[in-house]
Amino acid sequence: MYSQSVPLIHNSFSITAEREQRRSVYGETKMSKKRLLISLLTFLSLMTVPFAAQAATITACTFDKETYHQGETGYITLTIYNDKENKIRVTELSATINYFYTDENVYLQKFFTEVDPPVEIGQGNSSSLQLSFSLPTNIASGYTKVDVKAVTELWSPQSDRWFASEHPTYQLTLFIESPYKDQLEEQVAANGQLEEQMEEQLATNENVTNMMYLFGATALVFAAVTVFLFIVNRRARVLGQPIA
Repeated sequence: MYSQSVPLIHNSFSITAEREQRRSVYGETKMSKKRLLISLLTFLSLMTVPFAAQAATITACTFDKETYHQGETGYITLTIYNDKENKIRVTELSATINYFYTDENVYLQKFFTEVDPPVEIGQGNSSSLQLSFSLPTNIASGYTKVDVKAVTELWSPQSDRWFASEHPTYQLTLFIESPYKDQLEEQVAANGQLEEQMEEQLATNENVTNMMYLFGATALVFAAVTVFLFIVNRRARVLGQPIA
């Protein structure tokens, strides 16, 4: 019995050692995979930081005038501020206008300009740029929204290259004046001039009428005085003749 139990104990220790070795190898392999995964995630996070970072802000955005007419060309001036630790550059500007045609259909029109060469802005600095747009001749009058966007890139000193960044936006309200307003103002101005001419004519006619009345009254007085003098003179002649 003793001689038979020795091989069994020996085999039991061998199986246990083999299992422990397998567990050790499996644990090391699993740990290596975890370390590799952590390294990859860290590397990817470092690579994606420049893409997701906010690199610029549009702090001001204005039109070149308050109102526009159909078919006119205008300009938008926008100021971009760099709020990152490294420099940025602006590569493109765009303005999307949401408007109605006179047929009451809604349209979107995008105007963009490529900034060539790109405008670089240092950390903590601002730069002003201009973007032009043209309105259709049959655009409906009234208020409409304009979405302004700038395309920027962020400089990475670690990789010594530019990375695409977020696109700062700004919304404006554009006012398109009705062409009928100009026609109405022209008509009102013409009516005002006509009224002034009529008032001047009425004043002239009134002056002429007053002068005619004055002239008529003067003529009547002159006639009355003439008749009176004629009668007085005739009586004087009659009285001065000798009686026969």
